Amino acid sequence: MCRSIKRLREGATPAPPEEIVEAARQYVRKVSGFTSPAAHNQAVFDRAVADVATATSELLGSLEVRGAH
Repeated sequence: MCRSIKRLREGATPAPPEEIVEAARQYVRKVSGFTSPAAHNQAVFDRAVADVATATSELLGSLEVRGAH
């Protein structure tokens, strides 16, 4: 579905926060069908980006990568 979203973890090192937010924005754009939401949808769009970024950060921070130091 979101082929343009790059991998956000290389080994034990997660991506920086700004890359996580950009990936979340790409995901929300793809799912919503809006590249740039109308003013009346901006708040819900931004909240979705923040929620996806938070969930992604939690996921990446919680993964156990075998062989990592």
